[in-house]
Amino acid sequence: MSKPKPLRKAVLPVAGLGTRFLPATKAMPKEMLPVVDRPLIQYAIDEAREAGIEEFCLITGRGKDSLIDYFDIAYELEDTLRERNKIDCLKALEPSSIEAGSLIAVRQQEPLGLGHAIWCARSFIGDDPFAILLPDDIVQAASGKGCLKQLADAYNETGGSVVAVTEVPREQTNRYGILDTGKDDGRLVEVKGLVEKPKPEDAPSNLSIIGRYVLTPEVMPYLSKLEKGAGGEVQLTDAMAKTIGQVPFHGLRYEGTRYDCGNKLGFLEAQVAFALERPDLADGVKEFLKKYTDKI
Repeated sequence: MSKPKPLRKAVLPVAGLGTRFLPATKAMPKEMLPVVDRPLIQYAIDEAREAGIEEFCLITGRGKDSLIDYFDIAYELEDTLRERNKIDCLKALEPSSIEAGSLIAVRQQEPLGLGHAIWCARSFIGDDPFAILLPDDIVQAASGKGCLKQLADAYNETGGSVVAVTEVPREQTNRYGILDTGKDDGRLVEVKGLVEKPKPEDAPSNLSIIGRYVLTPEVMPYLSKLEKGAGGEVQLTDAMAKTIGQVPFHGLRYEGTRYDCGNKLGFLEAQVAFALERPDLADGVKEFLKKYTDKI
């Protein structure tokens, strides 16, 4: 097998309305909601950088301009912090800095599904492999490697598309894209087919795709047809399924814990889990958790 093209691009779909977090998301993108002291979008960018990503494309919608502003230089703020010798605050801003020209934004005018959002990035993607990160999903690394770095390593092994997968209760398969599986070594599983949100009785397995993908450009011609699938939307899962047999396709059982920050309970759990990882917060968090567990 020839060496696959380097993975350097990432697409981050951030056009959603965030209705599950109203009223907080009435005037701010849900991707700017903080887990401890970093917004969701920052966790996704940090994970992508660790995987070697150098170019980023945000698929935005109306009212999402603050996502672009977040990665801009805040001259007045930084000057004020320097004048006041707030070195720790300046250091805290460093992750929100992105090299000039490496971040672009594309507007998705209508909410026509994840497949449509990725199609909107077609000029950015070109003929290159690309990663997709859904900022709603935060993965707390367990092995020292972030989820996307693990996917990038698997892509370099297989030379084809790789998606992060996890087992879900069978009664929940109608919420996710589900794998029809082939060979399975416990880490990498061959993908023979993909089904978007199947009924539990129709699901070929209980292996679900989470919000991390590495895809080859062969998926783009299928997305360009803008064929509607489940829910009347253009489904990325449907287009990926059509590339099976054309390119290698695997699911990766990643190492780490995924938090679905697209719902309130997952978001609250992520707050606690990430705070407990922080030396400056862990002891205090443990203390107040004891107070609340006494009430259960």
